[in-house]
Amino acid sequence: MRHIDPSTRGRARAALLLALFATGCAGAAHQSTDPDGEGDAADDSFVTGANVKADVAGIEDGSAAACAVLKLASTASLEVLDDDASLNARTAKAIYKARVGLDGQPDTADDVWFDTLAALDHVKYVGPKAFKQLLAHTAASDVSCGQVQVQLLATNDFHGNLKPPAGSSGRINTGVAPNLNPVDAGGAEFLATHVKRLEATNPNTLVVAAGDIVGATPLLSALFHDEPTVESMNLIGLDVASVGNHEFDEGADELLRMQGGGCHPEEGCQDGDDFAGANWNYLSANVIDDATGDTLLPPYEIRRFGMARVAFIGMTLEGTPLVTTPTGTAGLSFLDEADTVNALVPELKAQGVNAIVVLLHEGGLATGLYNECAGISGPLFDIVRHFDAAVDVVIAGHTNAAHICDIDGKLVTSAASFGRLITDIDLTVDEASGEVVAKTGANVIVTRDVDKAAEQTQLIARYDTIAAPLANRVVGRIGGDLLKLQNLAGQSNLGDVIADAQLAATRTSGQAVLAVMNPGGIRTDLPVAQVSGGEAPGELTYGEIFAVQPFSNVLVTISLTGAQILAALEQQWVAVPGAAEKVNILQVSANFSYTWDASKPIGTRIDAASVTLDGVALDPAATYRVTMNNFIADGGDGFSAFKAGTDRAAGSLDVDAFGAYIEANSSAAPFAPPTATRITRLN
Repeated sequence: MRHIDPSTRGRARAALLLALFATGCAGAAHQSTDPDGEGDAADDSFVTGANVKADVAGIEDGSAAACAVLKLASTASLEVLDDDASLNARTAKAIYKARVGLDGQPDTADDVWFDTLAALDHVKYVGPKAFKQLLAHTAASDVSCGQVQVQLLATNDFHGNLKPPAGSSGRINTGVAPNLNPVDAGGAEFLATHVKRLEATNPNTLVVAAGDIVGATPLLSALFHDEPTVESMNLIGLDVASVGNHEFDEGADELLRMQGGGCHPEEGCQDGDDFAGANWNYLSANVIDDATGDTLLPPYEIRRFGMARVAFIGMTLEGTPLVTTPTGTAGLSFLDEADTVNALVPELKAQGVNAIVVLLHEGGLATGLYNECAGISGPLFDIVRHFDAAVDVVIAGHTNAAHICDIDGKLVTSAASFGRLITDIDLTVDEASGEVVAKTGANVIVTRDVDKAAEQTQLIARYDTIAAPLANRVVGRIGGDLLKLQNLAGQSNLGDVIADAQLAATRTSGQAVLAVMNPGGIRTDLPVAQVSGGEAPGELTYGEIFAVQPFSNVLVTISLTGAQILAALEQQWVAVPGAAEKVNILQVSANFSYTWDASKPIGTRIDAASVTLDGVALDPAATYRVTMNNFIADGGDGFSAFKAGTDRAAGSLDVDAFGAYIEANSSAAPFAPPTATRITRLN
């Protein structure tokens, strides 16, 4: 059973009721001088600032007795309160009326639970006699508080992979060496089945996600502005999620549409019906709307399991503006993750919530297998070490890592990407104290040897029918695998081809002489054996190449001096305090080459004398026309040197340039993957 406390729709009403309980008290509980013993009757007098414990004959908040009384008052029917607990009829009715909220119906969104003795004490007609009767009935009826088993099923970085991802993007390595004993994994049809099976093991289950559910998605989702992915997650039963950086790919307004629903403002409802939006709540405590000073979305959500409550804090990558198109984050501020979480801990504790889970869209790296914590590094772990000790679990994402770690007593998990893993987290929460007393986690592979979830199959088929004419169009042929995997110098053959394609698309229109591509924009492989729409092996469809570059970025050609190009090359390495450095090796067109030295300090790694264009040394004083996507042209991925470029000329979409290049170069024979020899690494 899943209770939201407070729910999104009932939050305002619940807060109003709780505020009404506390009015007139100036933040302090009251003590009644109460000859009739009923409380809040005509003969009562009030002593400001008195301790509520005196009203309840020594029952203390946080004790097992208090928890049992509050549980009884929060769950018993009117008949039990009136007849079995022998409360005065008006007292029983007052408790029941306060509990069921404004709609007067039990088990609805505006129900109020009594989490403190003060809250129950402020219900009309509740006095010492009522507390004694409730306490007596808890003993007689064996109503008590104990330990509740809560299961969290966590995922991250799904990126709209409704269909099973291809190549290495669709495998989990289970062996001790790379590519040893890989298991095919992922796909919404299989993910839904695994989630359902795991849910069946515990009625107190929530499905949660740590960001990037949408954005950078394959064509099947991207063509419809990711509405299919939201609908898929609704079917799976996602309960709560943090916002990732890719949720901002199309801006804050589009993110809010993903949450609240409605047709796309420009393209309408492409599938012929309305879009209802997400059934889950997106959370982001550290994203501030500059115009209002408020968080763009709710900072946290509290879920209830009996008297146990668990808070989920949503946290977005602080560096989102660095990895997202500037228009996507305009008007927003992204705050420090650790500082934001730590500032919320006292607020949650003031509400009596002591079990805290952070859904953090930030990650690190891990060299071990998917259930290990080996070779970890990166900003995630530094952030976790700065979290308040009250944080119990951190569910991470962003870097597509897979690990189960214990960091300073906190369970820190990540489930790779694309729905290939589910993290099964088991919490034992004490109802009386609200504390997590035990926690374990394990990543479960989303294998493809289970039955497909029929509702997911139907959803995929419906959107496939609409998208098929475009997605299954064959654009060319390849004679070998095109892979995003980089060699030791940082070069990949797929990156080479993309850079070559961008140069070819803009040599005439933009007078380009060089093209560069950021590796983070290359999302998946193109294996020669891949078949996605009935095409022959080696044939590439538009849907397949779109999956490689799903952002629909516009090619931009700009003028840069040789010195500015050299400055951009040095920005391929960024120091990260307390963690491994961040590396973004630009993929370059075939007419460009250079050497870099890994042993030298950041900022001095490029051998300027080795940098050549068309076999001629790069002249720092000369001006060159350089093509790239609009993301890095605007300084994305930390390439601020490109922002100095002048004389911008916009070109085609990057994916269209890629498709045209493959098509033009494979008409006579399959396209041959290039040899990665453009970049040389020393040391």
